Amino acid sequence: MNDRTDVAITRAKGRPMLVWVGKRPLSQVTAFPAQHVETFDSTGELSKPRPDETWADWPAAYPKGGLLFHGDNKEVLAHLLANGFRGKVKLVYIDPPFDSGADYVRKVQLRGATGTAKVDGESYTLGEQIQYTDIWANDNYLQFMYERLLLLKELMIEDGSIALHCDAKRDHYLRALLEEVFGADNFRGEIIVRAGVKNVQSQFETVSSLTVGSNTIFLYTKSSDTKYRKLQHVSAERAPGKWDTFWRGTDRPTMRYELLGIRPDHGQWRWEPSRAHQAVASHQLYLATYADKYSLDEYYAMRLEAGEDLDLVRKSEDGTVQYYVGPRTHKILSNVWLDLPYRGTQTGYPTEKNESIPERFVHWITDVGEIVLDCFVGSGTTAAVAQRLGRRWIACDINKGAVQTTSKRLQQIIAQQASRGYQVSFDPNAPSSPSRLAFTVHRVNDYDLAIQHNEAINLTCEHIGIERTRTDSYFDGTLGGSLVKIIPFGHPLTLLDLEELKRELEARPDEDRPLTVVCLGMELAAKAWVEDWNKLRQRRPGEHLAKPEANKVTVIELRTDPKYGRFIKHEPARARVTVRRHASKLVVKIDDFISPTILERLEQQAGLVRPKIEDWRSMVDCVMIDTAYDGAVFNVCLSDVPEKKSDLVAGTYELPAPVDETPVAVKIVDMLGEEILIVAEA
Repeated sequence: MNDRTDVAITRAKGRPMLVWVGKRPLSQVTAFPAQHVETFDSTGELSKPRPDETWADWPAAYPKGGLLFHGDNKEVLAHLLANGFRGKVKLVYIDPPFDSGADYVRKVQLRGATGTAKVDGESYTLGEQIQYTDIWANDNYLQFMYERLLLLKELMIEDGSIALHCDAKRDHYLRALLEEVFGADNFRGEIIVRAGVKNVQSQFETVSSLTVGSNTIFLYTKSSDTKYRKLQHVSAERAPGKWDTFWRGTDRPTMRYELLGIRPDHGQWRWEPSRAHQAVASHQLYLATYADKYSLDEYYAMRLEAGEDLDLVRKSEDGTVQYYVGPRTHKILSNVWLDLPYRGTQTGYPTEKNESIPERFVHWITDVGEIVLDCFVGSGTTAAVAQRLGRRWIACDINKGAVQTTSKRLQQIIAQQASRGYQVSFDPNAPSSPSRLAFTVHRVNDYDLAIQHNEAINLTCEHIGIERTRTDSYFDGTLGGSLVKIIPFGHPLTLLDLEELKRELEARPDEDRPLTVVCLGMELAAKAWVEDWNKLRQRRPGEHLAKPEANKVTVIELRTDPKYGRFIKHEPARARVTVRRHASKLVVKIDDFISPTILERLEQQAGLVRPKIEDWRSMVDCVMIDTAYDGAVFNVCLSDVPEKKSDLVAGTYELPAPVDETPVAVKIVDMLGEEILIVAEA
């Protein structure tokens, strides 16, 4: 993988151009390296030679299979651009945050439990974690989407398309952004789909607004030359053939010429004479009398089976030209897709959409083997559809819970495909064949947390007394008169964090409040940066003493701060695992598992009564095993992901034993998404 590099980004040239506070063009972006952290390849697919050329354009640095990234999608997209994916993606399908004013939570319950009673004094039920906060100031939301659209355009192939799913709150702004980035000439449609609303009868006679029953999907292309196949909907019922009037409407004498011995008395032909004669010469247009010895349906089916696209025509008794519509099982679709369900039911993820929506786009716009990308993957719906339909896919999310949910979903799909004996194929007549029975997980910019970042923010704000600010995409809240930024706890405060803070302030020239930075750990270089920064902000002689020092930075380091240093320490999960050999088998047994975080929440709920968990497996979401762990990449040899929330993991497993002694790694993921890795020699 490349080290950190700067990637050039093409300037947006479309019209109209929105203006907002803090708008910054994206001329270049920093690309960070990625760390390969996990492989799911239960059939050994990645080690098999590939005789076809489908993967010839795939960068050599990556295994030839699905790619799932954990990290900020801006950094992931920059990484993809810097590592060989520029101009490779055929379809971008994204369902970004809607700026809806809602906190989306990951509802999690103990396996086997019957409910999730609320903890007193908390606004979220037991086991819930905030996945992301969809409450943004409008200007920040626009900048966020603007930057990512510019990056996505760079990744798209010349005839590539982007489908952006949104709702009525910001759709007008998003369309303007798409026009600026992709150009008005590349608009291909505004598609209406159902929204997941409930029909609730109001007890009042008046309402303030209409209930929103639809979402919008904007479709744009990178090039104005891009063409699509006719979009057809296949019906389970076969409509019978029938005669219909060939052409009505205007009555142009020049269009009533003789063709196949027929001259219309009423109406007109639908083609100019040259086009019509060409259709006859190429056997696309036949007289109905040619089919006299067959029923018309039989004749029509015969010609279609022979691969001919045709019309049958005749002159009716009143002199009107008619054409024959053969028996069909499909109809041409418009931009209103109300035949598709909205809500997905595969994972229980709060914003999961039904697979039928991205499936229609993937079927329609891409061919088997082409690349589909979703950088807001959520529950993994787009990646799941691409895997089922034999497309190559790339997906990412900033949320660790989303990456875990997607990984589990794909593992189950691939296991089903492998059990059905699917052979990897790029035969267009076999669209269900997977592009590969494997995928890998990567982390960009070492974005990893012992606990969810939003969870850490909540704990930190409660501990210090920070008032959350849910309308700011960068700052997390206020403490007294200062703005607060909480640095992700997966790394200490670095120069990169502080430079990002500086850039944010440059975009807010009128912001003069002091700043408080909260972190776990602090690099020496960062400490020196803060000291130099504050020296430049000292009061000059004669300045009013009551005037605050603009943007002075105070750092609260939660391990050592004299006032706040007693921050609640995160206690990781623990497990006892036994690994032994028995004949030609490896026997892996999880003897016990405990998640202090889950127990702490249960204690908060129970008050004075200490909770008791009868079976440790109720705390475990899934178990994965690598029988030859190399200390860097986790290769999934066995995956135990119970299908139902009421089911428990097995806890004891038998696997084929390698001849020589081997390091066996057992990864256990609890119901809050925290992972623990146990390695033992056997």
